[in-house]
Amino acid sequence: MARYEIAFSAQLVPGAQLESVKANLAKLFQADEQRLALLFSGRRIVIKSNLDEAGAEKYRATLERAGALVEVVDLELQQEVEEIELAPPPQVAAPAATAVPVASAEQAVGRLQVAPRDEYMAAFAEVDAPDFGIAPLGDDLQDDKPEPQAPALDLSQFSLAPTGSDMGEVKKVPAGPPPDISHLKLQE
Repeated sequence: MARYEIAFSAQLVPGAQLESVKANLAKLFQADEQRLALLFSGRRIVIKSNLDEAGAEKYRATLERAGALVEVVDLELQQEVEEIELAPPPQVAAPAATAVPVASAEQAVGRLQVAPRDEYMAAFAEVDAPDFGIAPLGDDLQDDKPEPQAPALDLSQFSLAPTGSDMGEVKKVPAGPPPDISHLKLQE
């Protein structure tokens, strides 16, 4: 039984408006802006895989009604993988993975040229990298903290009050004389 996958490459059905297709797909997939941006990035995105023929046709028709042009691919036919032949690594006389000091005038001082150890590392043979050394055991690698500087404040307008002064506190107003209640009597 053949299995299919549905892929989308940000192509629209002729006559469809981009904003309406985005709105339709957002509603269909319940997708947020980030997922919509990924769908419409132009890359080939597999939406659904391992479908039977009826399911694949249902997905294709639904997405086409939403305005998206999708690709239905038979997974059995897709099994063929294209082989890529790697370029041979550059010929280097130095032993593999060793640092070779370069004394040419065009190379900056303090730079290393590293011989590649295999084909994968040959891609990085022309990378210009600084010669970072390794600190001895126990060295402090952090920069020294600068001494804190006192802020420059002008305090010449202030002075100290003499000992025992009231520092401008508001004095309590003495309470007035108690009310005269001699004319009041209690009745039983």
